[in-house]
Amino acid sequence: PKNEIKEKDGSTTLWYESGDWKFNDNYFGGEPYGGRTIISYKNKPIWIMVYYGKLDDNVSDVNEAYLFLRKALRAPKEGEGFRGPKEFSDGKFKYTNNWQGTLENYSGKEEIYLDGNLVYTAMYMGGLVDQREGD
Repeated sequence: PKNEIKEKDGSTTLWYESGDWKFNDNYFGGEPYGGRTIISYKNKPIWIMVYYGKLDDNVSDVNEAYLFLRKALRAPKEGEGFRGPKEFSDGKFKYTNNWQGTLENYSGKEEIYLDGNLVYTAMYMGGLVDQREGD
């Protein structure tokens, strides 16, 4: 289920809860966009990802490009990737995702190519948070 609220500051927040687990994503965008995702367990934040992405100014159909991005992010990852799969293609679009690190501490960069030309880049990073006792 998708829960969504427009915040007073112009951002959008998405959230989901299942048992002791909570997902919270808050972002600003349109174009360009940026935000952060937090996973909590028993009301304690344990994992975070921050991200920022932008289409090339020459892209004429912003909606088409972001529809493709959402499709790529939903594509099967087969145990790889923190946002999307390593590669995904559909028609004239190709998505690539390169990252380093582990779930505990990682960073990455995703790109979209339209007819072989780079038209989108996003950077992301994150990992575990608030893991030391007493902090």
